[in-house]
Amino acid sequence: MVFSSLLFLFIFLPLFLGIYFIVPKKLRNLILFLASLFFYAWGEPIYVLIMLFSTVLDYSCGYFIAHFREHKWLPKLGLMVSIFTNLSLLGFFKYSDFFITTLNGALGTNLGLLKLALPIGISFYTFQTMSYTIDLYRQKIEVQKNIISFGAYVAMFPQLIAGPIVTYATVEKQLNHRITTWEKFGLGSIRFIEGLGKKVLIANNIGMLWETIKAAAFSELSLVGAWLGMIAFALQLYFDFSGYSDMAVGLGYMMGFNFPENFNYPYISKSVSEFWRRWHITLGSWFREYVYFPMGGSRVSKPRFYFNLLVVWFLTGFWHGAGWNFILWGLFFAFLMILERSFLLKALEKLPSFFSHFYLLLVVLISWVFFSLDTLEQALDYLKVMFGIGVDVFINTSTLYQINNYALILLVSILFATPLMSRLKKRLNASILSVFYLAVLVLSTAYLVDSTFNPFLYFRF
Repeated sequence: MVFSSLLFLFIFLPLFLGIYFIVPKKLRNLILFLASLFFYAWGEPIYVLIMLFSTVLDYSCGYFIAHFREHKWLPKLGLMVSIFTNLSLLGFFKYSDFFITTLNGALGTNLGLLKLALPIGISFYTFQTMSYTIDLYRQKIEVQKNIISFGAYVAMFPQLIAGPIVTYATVEKQLNHRITTWEKFGLGSIRFIEGLGKKVLIANNIGMLWETIKAAAFSELSLVGAWLGMIAFALQLYFDFSGYSDMAVGLGYMMGFNFPENFNYPYISKSVSEFWRRWHITLGSWFREYVYFPMGGSRVSKPRFYFNLLVVWFLTGFWHGAGWNFILWGLFFAFLMILERSFLLKALEKLPSFFSHFYLLLVVLISWVFFSLDTLEQALDYLKVMFGIGVDVFINTSTLYQINNYALILLVSILFATPLMSRLKKRLNASILSVFYLAVLVLSTAYLVDSTFNPFLYFRF
């Protein structure tokens, strides 16, 4: 889907919020559920049926688990049905062509590809609905008997499309007992505008630099140009995804929800371990809670611990995309994690912090090569240019032009990727901040109306 819904949101949101606050509190979940289905169906009219199926499935499995709680094996059967069906749906729509292509390559067959369109957000809401049945089976939460309230949780439009991943336990009590205040609404509005500015004014503009470099033949790139492109992609990805997460958290505040944070200035990290405590925090938490800890976590022998890391990071890479480049991306981080846990972290701690920052940025930029390009072959070709293999030009006129043309947005992006601007904001008075946020809102709206370049990078996952 070419997602025009960010612009559509400006029309949809005021109308929704008006109705949401007018109706009695007991009807707000119904309004939220219906509005979320409408919002999703605006871009995915067919695939909204899959979301409804997932809602009914996991609601029914949850009710089944709770009803037969005292039975020896029936609760486990309900859980298995939920997990198997959810993962089968995700696997069918997201990974069918990957498995067919892999099979064709391995056996020399010529099976046709299904070429299914990926339902937007299926990777996110599948994990959310599974968290409900798993935690219910573990007796960490109470069964949700109201299917409308459960549907509001599954389809909740602020974070439906690209996270953050909100487990049911996080919002269990808020679903039926949330507090809305004007103060919270104001904080949510500010957070939404911050996210909107990140996405529209920063991510979109720095993304144009990456698109320009990506479109060029790799053989024509200079060494500096290749690194410049990956820096641009790294910044675009951060502001694109964290911007969306900020908008989701802000909209949650407006409606009385407290969604978990998803980013915490990851590029200031000094290790890969720290980076993944700051980047896509809710995804890391989900894998820790539902995969890593059940396998034994770190409370096992070293070989088993390393195996656990490999499994988690293989799945993390595969979750992001149906391609060997994503699997290699995940295993690359697993390898780095194992190195850090073995000896590298201790070595880095003995060095000045500059070296730790440099190491982290270097390996993350290398990792984004596998993440940003469509195939493993493209990623390897791009890496060759980054490391000067078969490249005679260190820097060329095209790269100099790009640096000069994008210098301001590069500087702004780098500054806003650190806590520096957040600290500066705390020193400004309310009047200046009000003018600043109004300007961001006006500029972002104008940009949305006028621009055709408005991709959300995480929609393809």
